[in-house]
Amino acid sequence: MDFIYSDREIAVIIKPVGVDSEHQVPAMISEQLGGGVFPIHRLDLNVGGVMVYARTKQAAALLSRLVQEGKLVKEYRALVHGVPPESGVLEDFLFKDSRKNKVFVVKKERKGVKKASLEYTRLTDSDPSLLHIKLHTGRSHQIRVQFSSRGFPLVGDHKYGSRDEAKEPKLFSCRISFPWKGETKVFEAFPEW
Repeated sequence: MDFIYSDREIAVIIKPVGVDSEHQVPAMISEQLGGGVFPIHRLDLNVGGVMVYARTKQAAALLSRLVQEGKLVKEYRALVHGVPPESGVLEDFLFKDSRKNKVFVVKKERKGVKKASLEYTRLTDSDPSLLHIKLHTGRSHQIRVQFSSRGFPLVGDHKYGSRDEAKEPKLFSCRISFPWKGETKVFEAFPEW
């Protein structure tokens, strides 16, 4: 696991694909740096990229508040089948079926349904298309289901409609930014694909 930054309060890492962000990554960070490690946000098992972890309970409380206030901004790179419009904002109502661990776009709000919003820019003109995505909300499988529901499944995302040979979804957390001690912290890394 690669470290981008660490101090006494936070650790910023590049989560490898196939490693659990809520249990395995904190254990790996603790093994290398010592002390407690507190997850603040999560990434799906089959998705990699930049993540921030708290190393104290105080830092965990501050970072959690930033997440709740929408001040911890997460951006992604994704490779999707097809060529979506050059840029846009996607807004949907999402329902998660926990038994199937699958998320669906639904037409209206009801119990268990959450609003989901993101904005994106297409970076290439070919199929598959490389996208840069900025989340406004952080819902389970959000990017994957919002693009798939519009006919642009992520390359490698067999759960949400891709029929290619890739082993996992081509989705990567490439940038995290948040206010911290009077300055804006920005951490980024990009996928090798």
